[in-house]
Amino acid sequence: MERELKFPQDFLWGTAVSAYQVEGGINCDWSTPHQKIGGGPAGKACDHYNLYEQDFDLMEKLNLNAFRFSIEWSRIEPEPGKFNQKEIEHYRKYLKSLKARGITTMVTLHHFTNPIWLAKMGGWTNKKVVFYFSRFSCRMLEEYKDLVDFWLTINEPMIYNGLVYFQERWPDARNNIDLLWANAKKNPSIIEKRQSLLSRIKKYLLQAKKLVSVTKVLRNQILAHKKVYQEFHNLKPGVKVSTANNNSFFEPFNEGSVLDRFSVFLADYFWNRYFLNKIKNHLDFIGLNYYFHNKIKFPFQIKNDNKIVSDLGWEIYPKGIYYVLKDLKKYNLPVHITENGVADKQDKLRQDFIKHHLRWVWQAIEEGVNVKGYFHWSLIDNFEWDLGFEPGFGLCEMDYQTMERKIRPSAYFYAKIAKENAIYLLS
Repeated sequence: MERELKFPQDFLWGTAVSAYQVEGGINCDWSTPHQKIGGGPAGKACDHYNLYEQDFDLMEKLNLNAFRFSIEWSRIEPEPGKFNQKEIEHYRKYLKSLKARGITTMVTLHHFTNPIWLAKMGGWTNKKVVFYFSRFSCRMLEEYKDLVDFWLTINEPMIYNGLVYFQERWPDARNNIDLLWANAKKNPSIIEKRQSLLSRIKKYLLQAKKLVSVTKVLRNQILAHKKVYQEFHNLKPGVKVSTANNNSFFEPFNEGSVLDRFSVFLADYFWNRYFLNKIKNHLDFIGLNYYFHNKIKFPFQIKNDNKIVSDLGWEIYPKGIYYVLKDLKKYNLPVHITENGVADKQDKLRQDFIKHHLRWVWQAIEEGVNVKGYFHWSLIDNFEWDLGFEPGFGLCEMDYQTMERKIRPSAYFYAKIAKENAIYLLS
C-alpha cells in the first residue's frame, strides 16, 4: 500500500544550471588555457546560449515551475566598466521567455567564473572586487528587477575558497624557495642536511600563502554580499536576496570518541556555519546545496560507509539533507534547496535518489522547517569544471556532438512528483 507525502501548496519544483557550464564562453578565467583552476575551456558547452528555448521546452514537459540559472558576468562586462548591451538584451529575452511560460526565476550573480580582467587583478583576493561585483550586480537589478523572483549573490562560497586553497599557484613563493635551494647546492656537504628542512619550509610557506589568500577571498565575499544586499533593498524594497551554500552533514566516525566529535564540531562550524553566521542579518531566505555526508575520524579523516556511491564515488546519503535542514531552522528563514543531484550517466540511481531525498525534505517540513522549493541539479548534462564533460548530472542526457537533448527515464519520475506535488512511499 502506498503512502502519499504531500508538499505545501505553493512549493516550487525546479531545476538548475550555471551559465558557463551550459553556455561556455571566451571572456572568463575558465575559458583561457592558462586559468589557475579547473579542467580547461568548455567551448560552447551545451550551446544553451543559443538553444535555451529547447531547454525551456524540456522543463515544461517535465512540469517544472521554477528555474535557477546564472548570468555570466564576463559576457555582460567584458572590460571593466564597459557593459555589453547586446548581452544584456540576450538575458532579457531569456528571462522574458521563462516568465511567459509561468516559470519562477532564481538568478545567481556569481557561479565560480570571473571576467578575465578581474582575474588578472587577483580576482576575489583583491579588495576592489567588492566595488566591481556590487556595480555589476546593481546593473543587473536595474535591468531585470521585474523579471527575477529570487537573487543569489554567490554560489558555494566555501567551495570556491576550497578551489583557491587547493588549486591556486604561488610562483613568487616557489621562486624564493628555489633560490634558497640553489644557494645550498653551492656547498654539496650540506645538501642532505638542508634537503628535508627546505622541503618542509617550502610546503609550509605555500600553505601559509594559500591560507592568506583564502582569508582575503572569504572577507571580500562577505563584504560583497552585504553590500549587494543593502543596495538591492534600497533600489527595490521587498527584493529576495540570499546565497547558495554547500552545507554537509558531518558526524563522528566513533560517537564515543571525544576527538572525533571535536573534529565534527570544527568541520561543521567552519564549513556550514561560519559564512552564514556572518551574513545572517543580510538574508531574505537561505539557499542550500546538499551533496555530501562525511563521517570524520580525528583529525579530519573521512571514513564513510559508501554503501551506495555516484559515478564520482560520492556517497549517497539522503537522510543527511534532513539533518542539514533541521540545523538551518534556527535561522528562522525560508529555505530553498538550490541544488541537489547525482552523477549517474546510466540513470540507475537518480529515481531513488530523488525519492529518498524528497522523503527527508518532507519530514523536515513536517517538523517545522520552512522549505519553499527544490531545484534538482541539473536540467542537462554539462561541463562539470575540473571533471570536464564526463559526469552525467542531467535530468536530460546530452550528445555533445549533435547537441541533442534526451530526457532520461528518472526525469519523468520527477515530473510526476512535480505534477502531483507529492511523493509516494510503500507503507
